[in-house]
Amino acid sequence: MPVRIFTPQVLAHTGAKLSKSLLRERGKGALPADVEPWMLDTTTWPGDTDHYVDALLWLVGELLTDPKHFFRSFTVKELGRLMTDRPADLDQRPRAHEMGIYKRYFDLITSGRKTTEIRVNDSSRKRLKVGDLLRFRCRDEEVLTRITRLARYTDFEEMFDHEPVSSVNPTATREDQLRNIREIYPPEREALGVVAIGIELVDAPPSED
Repeated sequence: MPVRIFTPQVLAHTGAKLSKSLLRERGKGALPADVEPWMLDTTTWPGDTDHYVDALLWLVGELLTDPKHFFRSFTVKELGRLMTDRPADLDQRPRAHEMGIYKRYFDLITSGRKTTEIRVNDSSRKRLKVGDLLRFRCRDEEVLTRITRLARYTDFEEMFDHEPVSSVNPTATREDQLRNIREIYPPEREALGVVAIGIELVDAPPSED
């Protein structure tokens, strides 16, 4: 994936690339109104380190949920606005793996009809463990689930030989699902292997006591 997706250029209010070194030389008193202190010095973030990390992860997830955000630049004012829009209870939300998902599958998960999510077994999926929380996001909607099981297969054909078709998508046949999945994942991605992720809806995070 292009690095630019993960590191969009940040612009000053003039439209020029933001020069943090120049702003630091001028001192905090000379910061333009739309440049918040934490943008230059993370120690000035109004919260602890965990909250800052959660906020950044939320921001990246927000940017990656919509293709219009790809390959574009962001002014400091726009980034500040996005950060302001983050959930107010961010530091209280249970930490979870995050996955984007198409609306038709998102709705099946929220209704409880889809209990198995299928992904290629890339490096990020190898970090999943049974019992982990998994948050699915679709635009401005999200649903929290818990991983109940993990099963890994060579390819999608082998996966459907062992997984109930209806648990992946109760509205489509095996043939339709294979066709749809392979429209999403090209052969080189399928060659990484496949993981079937068993999920259940989470109404509230379990107690840590």
